[in-house]
Amino acid sequence: MNKNKSPLAGLVAGTMSLSLLAISPLAKAQDNPTVTVSGKTFKDRNKNGKLDIWEDTRLSVDKRIAAIISQMTNKEKVDLLIGTGMPGIEVLTGPVGDSKQGLVPGAAGGTANLDRFGIPATVVADGPAGLRIAPTRENDSRTYYATAFPVGTALASTWNKALLEQVGKAMGNEVKEYGVDVLLAPALNIQRNPLNGRNFEYYSEDPLISGKTAAAIVNGIQSQGVGTSIKHFAANNEETNRLTINAHISERAMRELYLRNFEIAVKESQPWTVMSSYNKVNGVYTSDSKDLLTQVLRNEWGFKGIVMTDWFGGFPGFESIRSGGISDVVKQMNAGNDLLMPGIPAQKKVLLEALNSGKLSQETVNLNVKRILEYVFKTPTFDQYRYSDKPDLAKHAEVTRNAATEGMVLLKNEQNALPFANTQKEVSLFGVTSYAWITGGTGSGSVNNKHTVSLLEGLNTAGYKLDKELVDLYTPHAEKEVAAEKERRKARGILALPERLPEMKMDDTFIEKKAETSEIAFVTLGRNSGEGGDRVVNNDFNLATEEIEMLDKISKAFHSKGKKVVVILNIGGVIETASWKDKVDAILLAWQPGQEGGHSVADVISGKVNPSGKLSMTFPVNYTDHASAKNFPGVPVDNPKDVTYQEGVYVGYRYFNTFGIKPSYEFGFGKSYTDFAYSNIKTSSKTFNNRLEVSVDVKNTGKVSGKEVVELYISAPGKNIDKPNSELKAYAKTKDLKPGESQTITLTLNPKDLASFETAKSAWVAEAGNYRVFIGASSLDVKQTAEFSVPKELMVEKVQQILPLDEKFEDLKAKN
Repeated sequence: MNKNKSPLAGLVAGTMSLSLLAISPLAKAQDNPTVTVSGKTFKDRNKNGKLDIWEDTRLSVDKRIAAIISQMTNKEKVDLLIGTGMPGIEVLTGPVGDSKQGLVPGAAGGTANLDRFGIPATVVADGPAGLRIAPTRENDSRTYYATAFPVGTALASTWNKALLEQVGKAMGNEVKEYGVDVLLAPALNIQRNPLNGRNFEYYSEDPLISGKTAAAIVNGIQSQGVGTSIKHFAANNEETNRLTINAHISERAMRELYLRNFEIAVKESQPWTVMSSYNKVNGVYTSDSKDLLTQVLRNEWGFKGIVMTDWFGGFPGFESIRSGGISDVVKQMNAGNDLLMPGIPAQKKVLLEALNSGKLSQETVNLNVKRILEYVFKTPTFDQYRYSDKPDLAKHAEVTRNAATEGMVLLKNEQNALPFANTQKEVSLFGVTSYAWITGGTGSGSVNNKHTVSLLEGLNTAGYKLDKELVDLYTPHAEKEVAAEKERRKARGILALPERLPEMKMDDTFIEKKAETSEIAFVTLGRNSGEGGDRVVNNDFNLATEEIEMLDKISKAFHSKGKKVVVILNIGGVIETASWKDKVDAILLAWQPGQEGGHSVADVISGKVNPSGKLSMTFPVNYTDHASAKNFPGVPVDNPKDVTYQEGVYVGYRYFNTFGIKPSYEFGFGKSYTDFAYSNIKTSSKTFNNRLEVSVDVKNTGKVSGKEVVELYISAPGKNIDKPNSELKAYAKTKDLKPGESQTITLTLNPKDLASFETAKSAWVAEAGNYRVFIGASSLDVKQTAEFSVPKELMVEKVQQILPLDEKFEDLKAKN
């Protein structure tokens, strides 16, 4: 069984949190002395025996911060704008100067303290699947485990905003109770290509799902009084050469896909911070881009928080740091990138010189400092919150178990192979990953959880009668391969990528014997990936030869005895399914479902929970069916420097469904143990006037309770601008409907939902004409249709041109 995942640290969020290099803990914040003025008592934060303006809580926060800034020296300003470093980072960068010991061991970094003003150091930590801190500390017998929640692809597959908010609340509680101020999460980059090594952290190929999922999680986390850092802003869609890759993207594709998800998250949840990405867009590092960080994020969307770099964002690779290279700190400050992380002395030196010489204006720096102080004033650390170091891990285990089951997608279920609830008949459990279960990916998205429930453990706990000989053979094999994988990664260093564990060799006679004595075969196929590298097609996206042979042998033996074969996919991102799916009776996509994964799978297999997850991305027949396949990861092939997003807006289902390319499983797809009927579609009006409501009745016509995701797609006229066939514009999940029960779902369309970005007009425009509404159970399974019209063209939003192309190319069009 896979207990704790390897504590391999990865570049975090791009950050690099070296949980192995535990940092000595700091005592909890002590109460400050107080000052009493006119009968009112105030905290004397800087312990100078008098009430300073910034300590006077009768004044507005703005006035208190202005008073601090007016008295700060240039050095103090620079100290606040550059992070406090990260102990152990020298493994990657070479000696970069002293890093301050952090307040929470294993955290990714933080901001500096300014004792003269009573400003404390704050703490930021990874990550997207739960808080990532060191579980053990020097001279401390206690452990500090956090909950490993399902990965991003699993959470997004729930399509359930209320549930996601509950996950966020549980995450936020752990952040707060372990003394951390900001969680470096969620990560919501668009899954442009299925080989991105960090797709497990991300949510979808679609910006609506990505943005709404992130907003729900941010709202949950921040309801606990701690902050988030949504990342990586923007167009960080591959890990190959991620610190230097130059992404060439049209403004339309940027705004409709790669920024739209962030726009939704910012407007619907106001995250405390945004993390700028590593990559360049059209020749400019995102952390240097005033277009992105000021014009779009602040001026257009109204973002009020701070922007921080990804760890070493703006540096042209780690080699450059070793040889004394540096990010363009002046450009970063002018762009609106307030905080440079993790921070090194060389950056401080250059920034201070620029400020002293006037190369960087006081006005710019004061604005950046103001935003950081506004952030500090909101933190639990500033409030001197007495954190417990004891979050309710048992309660959170229940949250993660429920979220994981709801995110599981039933891809296939011939002749009701599932649920299989018979605990009297013997079950054969195949596949090394059944025993060495994968909780989540590696790098900053990993979590140091106490224990991972394997599928073996989950089925045992649920009372299944497992073939003992198989268990006894597989268990030592899995333990040996996990140990070998840990050694491999240790030898390769901090950014070593995980590899697939080899399957156990079994001959035909042995498997035939199992088919005689067992009623059903469960076969787990596992995949892992991580930060710092992308996946490959052979033996990763495609099945390995040994996996195909295993499936063939098991299917042949069990089917010859009239028995069923069920595949469990313990994966973080998309794999090929078309070539082998006909060989098996059922396929359950379990994702990497967090620490309780084995229990969660057992809940679905047994029928205790009816699966209701839907795909938030397309599963293609072949990797090359993706429009981005010929432009990933870039050129030159052996060491990519540039990548051109020539597919434009035709990413994922927008491409497959418009160009008539048949997927293996389409976007939005997911089966259930029951059936649903859709009827009675209604629109609030036949013409669009500022908003439109679409309602539909959904009835459970099957024999067991279940939930259904109702998906609303729109087809626009597409006369003046090339448009995908249809695009997801709204969705909702029903409650748990009992057999025969109905629910009316009402979805709202706003002007921006109808609009496309017209580059020539620098505007979001909804064309005049007839629009079609498709309500469906997937992007291809349309159940109800309606129409409405837009009498005359709507200019929805006029904006400023951004991110001019540095290289000419034409976006793909459906209608040439």
